[in-house]
Amino acid sequence: MMSPAEIHALLRTRFGAAIADFVQPSAGEPVLGIAPAALHDVCLFLRNTEETCFDFLRLITAVDWTDRFSSVYHLYSYNHYHSITLSVDLDRSNPCVCSVADIWPAANWHERESFDMMGIVYQGHPELSRILLPLDWEGHPLRKDYGAPEQYH
Repeated sequence: MMSPAEIHALLRTRFGAAIADFVQPSAGEPVLGIAPAALHDVCLFLRNTEETCFDFLRLITAVDWTDRFSSVYHLYSYNHYHSITLSVDLDRSNPCVCSVADIWPAANWHERESFDMMGIVYQGHPELSRILLPLDWEGHPLRKDYGAPEQYH
């Protein structure tokens, strides 16, 4: 079992500046910031490396920080009983990041939900379309700047 600090050090050694400083919140799991361009490679490394073996994607969620979005990945290793949270900050005007559905099939649903509710585009997703709202729904209701329509046909 590796500690979050050890996982961070391993990733810094392998990926350098694409891994942000280690952040330990006052409550909850530590969060490792990942550069968007490195996300797919980092996730593949975390899944395939024996030391980490993150074989389970618990959840992908999205956060609207008003000035940017974050796509947040909660990972767990059944082999080593450790977990980590990754966060990727995205430009609010063009919130795009690569899909990890080819690494963890469970990402398929989670990415579609974040796309539907927040408008984050997961490039390379096998079927990025709405999953909760009607196909003709306009906007993304979990964004802080979302204005609910007065009526829906």
